Amino acid sequence: MNNELIEKFVEIAIREDIGDGDHSSRSCIPETAEGKVKLLAKEDGILSGVEIGVGIFKKVDPNIEIELFIKDGSIIKPGDIVLKAKGKVWFLLQAERLVLNVMQRMSGIATRTGEYVARLEGTSTRILDTRKTTPGMRLLEKEAVKTGGGVNHRMGLYDMVMLKDNHIDFAGGIEKAIHAVQVYLKEKNKPLKIEVEVRDFTELGEVLRVGGIHRIMLDNFSVADTKKAVELIDGRYETESSGGITIDTLRAYAECGVDYISVGALTHHIKSLDLSLKAY
Repeated sequence: MNNELIEKFVEIAIREDIGDGDHSSRSCIPETAEGKVKLLAKEDGILSGVEIGVGIFKKVDPNIEIELFIKDGSIIKPGDIVLKAKGKVWFLLQAERLVLNVMQRMSGIATRTGEYVARLEGTSTRILDTRKTTPGMRLLEKEAVKTGGGVNHRMGLYDMVMLKDNHIDFAGGIEKAIHAVQVYLKEKNKPLKIEVEVRDFTELGEVLRVGGIHRIMLDNFSVADTKKAVELIDGRYETESSGGITIDTLRAYAECGVDYISVGALTHHIKSLDLSLKAY
């Protein structure tokens, strides 16, 4: 992960939450009070975000002592103790909500990803995430996908070229778009991979004719058409299925032989995993 961006995220999140002070704690708890808390799992799932959570505690107060029991990627069940923290009560309570927000969301994403990955057992198809992420939390959410057994697609607009329908339409067609990208990448000396989205067999045929790309995304193809498209591509390029694919139809697409299936719901339509932080 990009530690610099994570550091900035944590700083902004703490500032957003604390403002000019945690007046709930300051008004009823002595500044010198010491305490201990434990982070508990309250439902089954895959744990993610532990390292970030520990980092948040330490950012709030470097003197907080952490005892870690369960690592990222572990299967957890209700009652499991993930970690214990000891320090000044003011600082433990300042970190509480942010630690839970991050770890609950990341664990929810990892758990959901794990469910998708399990459906693909025995196939060579991998699950991809997308850019449909929470602004400011993309690094965390994509890390959670990896924890759950998925694969990160491009991180942003800068690390891969993806020619989608709007790019192609504005550029004047597939051939013009691909050639323009090839010239641009050569001029800028950027060794980026090129992916092209196709909406039908006409566009697929044009991409195969033009060539010079790395991956073809089959957008909103039926299972039958996906199988036919994979046969036409015949291993010349990586293949990715996308659009309207659910956990129930996932396996059927994988059995068509696609290399990847991208699922936006991994990060933009998830349920956070229930965790709690309790004094003891």
